[in-house]
Amino acid sequence: MDTGDSYIGVTVAQGQAFLRSVKVRWQKHVSRAKCENKNWAFCEFLRSNTDADFRYEVLEVVRGRKPAHQRERQLIAEYEPTLNTF
Repeated sequence: MDTGDSYIGVTVAQGQAFLRSVKVRWQKHVSRAKCENKNWAFCEFLRSNTDADFRYEVLEVVRGRKPAHQRERQLIAEYEPTLNTF
């Protein structure tokens, strides 16, 4: 079921393994949601939608930590994902 919710986040890739890096980062998010009692919208969403069919993808590849975080903020402002909180 598509809830229409979305989340944008930075992932550090090892070499050219972009999709694999995103998958590993996704697994960390799921683990954190299950094991930590975070009140974040994204964690709460993951806990309450365990049967959902989630999709993740690489939106852009940006070199460098600072430029990547700047671009993340721009994408969040542009797309207004429902599960990002600051």
